[in-house]
Amino acid sequence: MIPLAVAIILACARIGAIHSIVFAGFSAEALSSRINDATAETVITADEGVRGGKTIPLKETVDTALKESPCVKRVLVATRTGAAVPMAAGRDHKLEELMKEESTECPPEPMDSEDPLFMLYTSGSTGKPKGILHTQAGYILYTGLTQQESILHFNHIPKSYV
Repeated sequence: MIPLAVAIILACARIGAIHSIVFAGFSAEALSSRINDATAETVITADEGVRGGKTIPLKETVDTALKESPCVKRVLVATRTGAAVPMAAGRDHKLEELMKEESTECPPEPMDSEDPLFMLYTSGSTGKPKGILHTQAGYILYTGLTQQESILHFNHIPKSYV
Protein backbone atom coordinates (compact mmCIF):
# COMPACT_ATOMS: atom_id res chain seq x y z
CA MET A 1 0.00 0.00 0.00
CA ILE A 2 1.29 3.45 -0.83
CA PRO A 3 1.16 6.17 1.86
CA LEU A 4 -1.18 8.23 -0.32
CA ALA A 5 -3.78 5.45 0.02
CA VAL A 6 -4.43 6.43 3.64
CA ALA A 7 -5.08 10.04 2.59
CA ILE A 8 -7.42 8.80 -0.17
CA ILE A 9 -9.40 6.66 2.30
CA LEU A 10 -9.79 9.61 4.67
CA ALA A 11 -10.67 11.95 1.80
CA CYS A 12 -13.42 9.58 0.63
CA ALA A 13 -14.86 9.50 4.14
CA ARG A 14 -14.72 13.30 4.35
CA ILE A 15 -16.66 13.87 1.12
CA GLY A 16 -19.11 11.01 1.69
CA ALA A 17 -17.80 8.80 -1.13
CA ILE A 18 -18.16 5.07 -0.51
CA HIS A 19 -14.80 3.38 -1.08
CA SER A 20 -13.62 -0.20 -1.32
CA ILE A 21 -10.00 -1.21 -0.82
CA VAL A 22 -8.87 -4.34 -2.64
CA PHE A 23 -5.76 -6.51 -2.56
CA ALA A 24 -3.14 -5.32 -5.06
CA GLY A 25 -2.39 -8.90 -6.08
CA PHE A 26 -5.87 -9.61 -7.45
CA SER A 27 -6.23 -10.75 -11.03
CA ALA A 28 -8.01 -8.49 -13.49
CA GLU A 29 -10.99 -10.86 -13.35
CA ALA A 30 -11.24 -10.69 -9.54
CA LEU A 31 -10.88 -6.91 -9.63
CA SER A 32 -13.52 -6.55 -12.35
CA SER A 33 -15.95 -8.69 -10.36
CA ARG A 34 -15.67 -6.41 -7.34
CA ILE A 35 -15.82 -3.22 -9.42
CA ASN A 36 -19.00 -4.39 -11.13
CA ASP A 37 -20.62 -5.59 -7.93
CA ALA A 38 -20.04 -2.18 -6.32
CA THR A 39 -20.96 -0.36 -9.57
CA ALA A 40 -17.86 1.77 -9.01
CA GLU A 41 -17.64 4.90 -11.13
CA THR A 42 -14.09 5.82 -10.13
CA VAL A 43 -11.02 3.65 -9.66
CA ILE A 44 -7.93 4.98 -7.93
CA THR A 45 -4.73 3.05 -8.55
CA ALA A 46 -0.98 3.55 -8.86
CA ASP A 47 1.24 3.10 -11.87
CA GLU A 48 2.88 0.13 -10.18
CA GLY A 49 3.16 -1.39 -6.75
CA VAL A 50 6.31 -2.70 -5.09
CA ARG A 51 6.37 -5.81 -2.92
CA GLY A 52 9.40 -7.84 -1.93
CA GLY A 53 11.57 -5.88 -4.33
CA LYS A 54 9.34 -6.75 -7.28
CA THR A 55 7.04 -4.43 -9.17
CA ILE A 56 3.36 -5.18 -9.62
CA PRO A 57 1.73 -3.71 -12.75
CA LEU A 58 -1.31 -2.17 -11.01
CA LYS A 59 -2.42 0.14 -13.83
CA GLU A 60 -2.09 -2.67 -16.36
CA THR A 61 -4.31 -4.89 -14.20
CA VAL A 62 -6.87 -2.10 -13.85
CA ASP A 63 -6.91 -1.50 -17.61
CA THR A 64 -7.57 -5.20 -18.23
CA ALA A 65 -10.29 -5.31 -15.55
CA LEU A 66 -12.03 -2.27 -17.00
CA LYS A 67 -12.59 -4.02 -20.33
CA GLU A 68 -15.34 -5.86 -18.43
CA SER A 69 -16.41 -2.96 -16.18
CA PRO A 70 -18.57 -0.46 -18.08
CA CYS A 71 -19.64 1.35 -14.88
CA VAL A 72 -16.23 3.04 -14.45
CA LYS A 73 -16.10 6.59 -15.79
CA ARG A 74 -12.70 7.71 -14.51
CA VAL A 75 -9.39 6.30 -13.32
CA LEU A 76 -7.06 8.31 -11.10
CA VAL A 77 -3.46 7.13 -11.30
CA ALA A 78 -1.01 7.89 -8.48
CA THR A 79 2.70 7.85 -9.19
CA ARG A 80 4.50 5.15 -7.18
CA THR A 81 7.45 4.06 -9.32
CA GLY A 82 7.22 6.60 -12.13
CA ALA A 83 6.74 3.86 -14.72
CA ALA A 84 5.28 4.95 -18.03
CA VAL A 85 1.74 3.59 -18.21
CA PRO A 86 -0.89 4.03 -20.91
CA MET A 87 -3.49 6.68 -20.10
CA ALA A 88 -6.92 6.41 -21.78
CA ALA A 89 -7.91 9.88 -23.00
CA GLY A 90 -10.91 11.28 -21.15
CA ARG A 91 -10.92 8.45 -18.60
CA ASP A 92 -7.48 8.34 -16.99
CA HIS A 93 -6.00 11.22 -15.00
CA LYS A 94 -2.76 11.65 -13.06
CA LEU A 95 -3.84 11.98 -9.44
CA GLU A 96 -1.06 14.33 -8.37
CA GLU A 97 -1.90 16.77 -11.19
CA LEU A 98 -5.56 16.85 -10.16
CA MET A 99 -4.60 17.38 -6.53
CA LYS A 100 -2.58 20.49 -7.45
CA GLU A 101 -5.71 22.02 -9.01
CA GLU A 102 -7.88 21.53 -5.93
CA SER A 103 -8.28 23.78 -2.92
CA THR A 104 -6.81 22.68 0.39
CA GLU A 105 -10.17 23.59 1.97
CA CYS A 106 -12.71 20.76 1.99
CA PRO A 107 -15.56 20.96 4.47
CA PRO A 108 -16.82 17.52 5.54
CA GLU A 109 -20.02 16.24 4.00
CA PRO A 110 -22.72 15.88 6.67
CA MET A 111 -23.55 12.18 6.98
CA ASP A 112 -26.10 10.20 8.96
CA SER A 113 -24.94 7.42 11.24
CA GLU A 114 -26.36 4.71 8.96
CA ASP A 115 -24.98 6.17 5.71
CA PRO A 116 -22.48 3.88 3.96
CA LEU A 117 -18.78 4.48 4.64
CA PHE A 118 -16.99 1.67 2.77
CA MET A 119 -17.39 -1.80 1.28
CA LEU A 120 -15.12 -4.70 2.07
CA TYR A 121 -15.31 -7.96 0.16
CA THR A 122 -15.06 -11.46 1.59
CA SER A 123 -12.35 -13.70 0.15
CA GLY A 124 -14.78 -15.71 -1.93
CA SER A 125 -13.18 -18.96 -0.80
CA THR A 126 -16.61 -20.63 -0.56
CA GLY A 127 -18.15 -18.99 -3.62
CA LYS A 128 -18.56 -15.53 -5.08
CA PRO A 129 -17.04 -12.76 -2.89
CA LYS A 130 -19.69 -10.81 -1.01
CA GLY A 131 -19.52 -7.08 -0.42
CA ILE A 132 -20.00 -6.10 3.21
CA LEU A 133 -21.21 -2.53 3.63
CA HIS A 134 -19.88 -0.71 6.70
CA THR A 135 -21.78 2.34 7.93
CA GLN A 136 -20.44 5.63 9.26
CA ALA A 137 -21.28 5.12 12.95
CA GLY A 138 -21.01 1.34 12.92
CA TYR A 139 -17.38 1.44 11.91
CA ILE A 140 -16.47 4.24 14.30
CA LEU A 141 -18.21 2.42 17.17
CA TYR A 142 -16.38 -0.82 16.34
CA THR A 143 -13.06 1.03 16.16
CA GLY A 144 -13.65 2.62 19.56
CA LEU A 145 -14.63 -0.68 21.16
CA THR A 146 -11.67 -2.46 19.59
CA GLN A 147 -9.29 0.18 20.92
CA GLN A 148 -10.80 -0.09 24.41
CA GLU A 149 -10.54 -3.88 24.27
CA SER A 150 -6.91 -3.67 23.10
CA ILE A 151 -6.01 -1.33 25.93
CA LEU A 152 -7.61 -3.68 28.42
CA HIS A 153 -5.65 -6.65 27.06
CA PHE A 154 -2.43 -4.69 26.92
CA ASN A 155 -2.77 -3.64 30.55
CA HIS A 156 -3.95 -7.09 31.65
CA ILE A 157 -6.92 -5.60 33.48
CA PRO A 158 -9.86 -8.00 33.66
CA LYS A 159 -13.05 -6.56 32.17
CA SER A 160 -14.86 -7.10 35.47
CA TYR A 161 -12.72 -4.35 37.05
CA VAL A 162 -13.62 -1.74 34.44
